[in-house]
Amino acid sequence: MSATLTATSQLDQLKQFTTVVADTGDFESIRKYAPQDATTNPTLIFKAVQLPEYKPLLDKAIADNRGSSLSGASLHKKIIDDLLIAFGAEILDIVPGRVSTEVDARLSFDAEATVQKARYLIGLYEKVGIDRKRVLIKIASTWEGARAAEVCEKEGIHCNLTLMFSLAQAIACAEAGVTLISPFVGRIYDYYKKATGKEYVGAEDPGVQSVQKIFRNVGEILELAGSDLLTISPDLLGKLQEAEGEVTRKLSPETAKSANVERIEVTEKVFRWMLNEEAMATDKLAEGIRNFAADIVRLEAMIAKAF
Repeated sequence: MSATLTATSQLDQLKQFTTVVADTGDFESIRKYAPQDATTNPTLIFKAVQLPEYKPLLDKAIADNRGSSLSGASLHKKIIDDLLIAFGAEILDIVPGRVSTEVDARLSFDAEATVQKARYLIGLYEKVGIDRKRVLIKIASTWEGARAAEVCEKEGIHCNLTLMFSLAQAIACAEAGVTLISPFVGRIYDYYKKATGKEYVGAEDPGVQSVQKIFRNVGEILELAGSDLLTISPDLLGKLQEAEGEVTRKLSPETAKSANVERIEVTEKVFRWMLNEEAMATDKLAEGIRNFAADIVRLEAMIAKAF
């Protein structure tokens, strides 16, 4: 295969050597851009259920649990879990690949509880006839998250470790044998742009450099063409579909294998120190967990009003 391809759009070209993952809970966007996989998070789900076309999924999850023996917070959590699976099942009717479903962010520092939640979510998927091979359990890239993922992977529960901003996180996940990691390229870019006031372009983008060492715009995506998977928002999928310039593969397994990389052993102490030494990674990981947790709380409040 030629490193540079000519196709109808940049999106078509990108799909030749990178699995495109839609970062949305919007079914119509997924149908429109035909990604291989899709992923959601609490923020996307919270936004989606406020729209008329998706509110019936929330209404059904609530109705199905009205006769439950659970009450209060336990009931609200159960409804949210049912809602996550409802969204995931709908998405899997559209995409040929996998969907990522996120564990409650408030469990990010509790490995045992994360494993229990992962088992529970996979069980819910299997009850509605969905093979666990089509589901990735999304977990924050904390030390505890990596340890939970290690247990899950050994049980055939495949994981997507999210909110990744540093080499320490990537190494911990690699050693845990996780299926997929999700570096947040766009948020890394945002952090350094705010800190320095500088616009970064192409290969000089700190987010791009972070991934190459271990999107907030089309340029970032094109610089990472050749990554195993790229998670892209509907807005940027639209821009790629409309653009017709050539796309050149920048990353490949061959290049990665030939790289001169020193192995770093990451114990818990080393992990916490390396993360502490990167202010950006420390700040953005904590912020991401707080924001996802806040949207879960908002969703719970919305459910509580229905009773």
